[in-house]
Amino acid sequence: MSNELYYQKHVFFCLNQREDGRPCCAERGAQTAQEHAKRRIKQLDMNGQGKIRINKAGCLDRCEEGPCLVVYPEGTWYTYVDTHDIDEIIDEHLLGGKIVERLKI
Repeated sequence: MSNELYYQKHVFFCLNQREDGRPCCAERGAQTAQEHAKRRIKQLDMNGQGKIRINKAGCLDRCEEGPCLVVYPEGTWYTYVDTHDIDEIIDEHLLGGKIVERLKI
């Protein structure tokens, strides 16, 4: 087994839908944001083994701070408002290696 990471970066978007009235990422544009990120990473030819993987996730249990996503292997958590924020995370963190402090949770 290789010590190399299968993906250079692995991003999980919380898409949790809550039925009890508490905040949830699904009601804050999480699906649209995840689809945008996946599409953009493909357009940049940065998807696949050894590159970047964009995934959907169930509840990441931080919906009150969200919508949220987490980037591994660093374990950096972000919130976002729109696709401009997603693009900033892609450009600065995923491609540039710099944490986007203003979006970090």
